[in-house]
Amino acid sequence: MRDQFIERLESLARADKRIALITGDLGFGVFDNYRKNLPEQFINAGVAEQNMTMIATGMALEGHIVFTYSIGNFPTLRCLEMIRNDAAYHEANVKVVCIGGGFSYGALGISHHATEDLAIMRSLPNVTVVSPCGLWEVMEATAAITSTAGTCYLRLDKDFGDDTPKNGEAFHLGKARVLREGTDATVLVTGGILREVQSAAAVLESKGISTRVVSMHTIKPLDTEAILRSATVTAALVTVEEHTIHGGLGGAVAETLLDAGVMPKRFLRVGLDVGFSSIVGSQPYLRMRYQMDGANIAARIEKLLRLGA
Repeated sequence: MRDQFIERLESLARADKRIALITGDLGFGVFDNYRKNLPEQFINAGVAEQNMTMIATGMALEGHIVFTYSIGNFPTLRCLEMIRNDAAYHEANVKVVCIGGGFSYGALGISHHATEDLAIMRSLPNVTVVSPCGLWEVMEATAAITSTAGTCYLRLDKDFGDDTPKNGEAFHLGKARVLREGTDATVLVTGGILREVQSAAAVLESKGISTRVVSMHTIKPLDTEAILRSATVTAALVTVEEHTIHGGLGGAVAETLLDAGVMPKRFLRVGLDVGFSSIVGSQPYLRMRYQMDGANIAARIEKLLRLGA
């Protein structure tokens, strides 16, 4: 996802001198071409992410479109006050980019597990929150937030699923994408954990269970119409995110359903549900340990359907 992001950003920045990229002292191999080709549109703020965010806000208020970039929780939770008070409150064109959503940096421990960011960022006024599921969505989302006024959050993952677009399909922020049709269960998914959902759908298909898969690449604004429809077209509705189940996609979907007075026959939130992710390991290992890998997702959906049979 990181490579697709910088590829599209460089293309956009070549055409628009207002675009600038600020990094918190990382990503140099990835940014080599960007720095070489667009040196006047690149800043290394050092290991000073809060200053990075304030610099970005100042530049944005002077007419620039500024991307801040760091890993895990560093561009979000560490900079939360600056994002809230400086960027979002003033509706500044600051685009916060995190590479390393969920367990992407799983081996580095809890400080690098980005598992609360979606809940926190979507709670901030004036902030668009985007969590692409695959490589096409990354490139399209990068362009979309560039042309979207105000503060945006782009959450990237080390992993990704197959989000191949249909012929002629256009990407729209706030509009979910149906990646697979199905009749028994609908899975609403955000982020690179789409790979596990697609694996689970294949397992379920082998057992005669038809799974509908919907990419919820935008958490805010949320596609409420797609959520309400998903609650009625299949017997079960499931949300999957590499994030705590509290306040993220699952929480947003539950809020939407209750506000509309719509009750799915069966509902399940798949995500981190044990508090902090205190185990250290690779992203696939942590997904397995926290029952968020393809095999566990399939088993949990199958159990959910049996309970309502």
